[in-house]
Amino acid sequence: MGLRILIFKFMKVLKFGAVWCPGCIIMKPRWGQIEKELPWLETQYYDYDQDKEMVEKYNIGRDIPVFIFLDKEGVEFERMKGEIDRKDLIKFLVENKER
Repeated sequence: MGLRILIFKFMKVLKFGAVWCPGCIIMKPRWGQIEKELPWLETQYYDYDQDKEMVEKYNIGRDIPVFIFLDKEGVEFERMKGEIDRKDLIKFLVENKER
């Protein structure tokens, strides 16, 4: 099997949540707004109950939502949990866009 190297133009965010999670329900439209404001941002959503392979790969515990920030090479450089203020997220994303 060949070596797979992931290279993104900018950082990427993996979002982990569930339909039964109150914080996830709050964060979903917040991320929707952010994604409209930052069209360069690439995100991918994974459902805690349906995407078990990714949940295990990234060691997601029972505390969700979880947001994993990957650099251009696909390496995790930050992880955040819970409800995060939109302005704080935008500031973090813009500051780390080129990572």
